[in-house]
Amino acid sequence: MSIRDWPEGERPREKLLARGSAALSDAELLAVLLGSGARGKDALAMGRELLSDAGSLSALLARPEQAIRTRGLGPAKRARIAAALELARRSLGEQLRERPALGNPRDSGDYLRARLRDLPYEVFGCLYLDNRHRVLAFEELFRGTVDGASVHPREVVRACLQHNACAVIFAHNHPSGVAEPSAADRAITHELRNALQLVGVRVLDHLVIGSGEPVSMAARGLI
Repeated sequence: MSIRDWPEGERPREKLLARGSAALSDAELLAVLLGSGARGKDALAMGRELLSDAGSLSALLARPEQAIRTRGLGPAKRARIAAALELARRSLGEQLRERPALGNPRDSGDYLRARLRDLPYEVFGCLYLDNRHRVLAFEELFRGTVDGASVHPREVVRACLQHNACAVIFAHNHPSGVAEPSAADRAITHELRNALQLVGVRVLDHLVIGSGEPVSMAARGLI
């Protein structure tokens, strides 16, 4: 039976319009996003299969290109999933830039977690701030493997100067999901802090992103 043949109150799109997006399950939201199913499979069944194949919603959205494993999911549907994720990220970034200033690690944690959590490789990025701690930009600088990313202080200094940043917040993810700062994390943070001091850029924090809440190295007294 096609979704069109379902009672109107049970169809994901009509349900969303009548009751709001929060009333829909993850699979139903994916069904609305996909728009249609494939041969022998409606959009809701495809949404459920996508979640099952990925293991979780966050894993699916972090790596939408891997959704190709689901039969019947063509380039257009994969592009919709990737676009939805990017819109969510940009919305969080916009909210961050509109704040008068960053006052604590939680202010930037949600945005950085959305950018970096669930990636299968390690990424090191910088959140550039002006002299009032307002956000100028976020940039992914280095990408590595699950064994770690090679972070080059000279490149970080150059990027901060290009953005005319007065302060910076570092962030990187641990693909293992464990957000505990390693000895290498502490060492590179101190090396970067010392290099940036020479050009008048303050290091406010280094957030480690895992499967739970980001860990602030500043809050732990590690900066």
